[in-house]
Amino acid sequence: MTSKPIRTIVVGGTGYTGAELVRLILGHPSLELVSIVGNSTAGQNVSDVLPSLRGIVDGAVEPFEPDAIAKRADAVFCALPHSASAEAVTALRQRGTIVLDLSADFRFADLAVYESWYGKHPVPERVPEAVYGLVELHREELRNADLIAVPGCYPTASTLALAPLLKNALVRLDGIVVDAKSGVSGAGRGVSSTTHFPETAEGVRAYKAGVHRHGPEIEQELSRVAGLPVRITFVPHLLPMTRGILATCYAQASGPDVSAAACVEAARALYAGSPSVHVLDVGQHPDTLWVRGSNRVHLGYTQDPNSGTLIAMSAIDNLVKGASGQAIQCLNVRFGLDEAEGLKAPAQWP
Repeated sequence: MTSKPIRTIVVGGTGYTGAELVRLILGHPSLELVSIVGNSTAGQNVSDVLPSLRGIVDGAVEPFEPDAIAKRADAVFCALPHSASAEAVTALRQRGTIVLDLSADFRFADLAVYESWYGKHPVPERVPEAVYGLVELHREELRNADLIAVPGCYPTASTLALAPLLKNALVRLDGIVVDAKSGVSGAGRGVSSTTHFPETAEGVRAYKAGVHRHGPEIEQELSRVAGLPVRITFVPHLLPMTRGILATCYAQASGPDVSAAACVEAARALYAGSPSVHVLDVGQHPDTLWVRGSNRVHLGYTQDPNSGTLIAMSAIDNLVKGASGQAIQCLNVRFGLDEAEGLKAPAQWP
């Protein structure tokens, strides 16, 4: 345990995930927010860029100056787009700073996989240093990690639902389908023709079916759990709501005796003691409403009596457990704090 506040800086602190990090840091008893760093917003008053902080955080959004950041922070959260994040992270790691990166730049162990989806990596030599920040599966590795790659939102929801089934060989490795639906905040704060209100308020659509960048990230983590290559069909959808992800995953049972009850038992065993993951009883269905604004995960398992298909369901808040809350959870583990510190608030309901 640390006796004095852990000094933190949020780089890219004026986007949705950055602002959520700021909110969580301000409510964390062991963290101190030193500054908010931005790019296009540098020099502007924090309260003008993030009106929710008016009267709470004073001063201006600061520019990215790695020397100054390294001197003032014990840990830095980096919430920048890929590629730009890699360069900022490298500058901070060269100065010995502990970094929690929310981009995809350090999530892939196989550099070739990253480059096939994101393009040439700016600092490939830094990749082996990173630890994937899904605490429930990599808790021990995270205790000594100085570069933490915070997972994507869809991979978090999908991996947590399917990992217990693959770890216990309850399902076949082929034919896994992940049908996931997300609120619009997952697209970021920038306005586009497909994410502003008139385009999303009255419809539901699939997008990037089979070609979404989170697909290979899910496959990486599921393959690690299974110990064998796992390939999935991943179809994301956009929902007319701000927050939340519901992942519904379909898999074929590995044998005639495999049941939903066995899936629940396996999940409860794998996540025993987790302050974030709650496994529902057989037949109960997760709802994004029950986790909204929290770092909680609700998992549910059932089985189609006609086909025998096992259905694994996961609900998370994409900005909290799917991004910023998960980053805080990783920091808690890294600094020897209670894993749930600063993350114990229940969902924002109704």
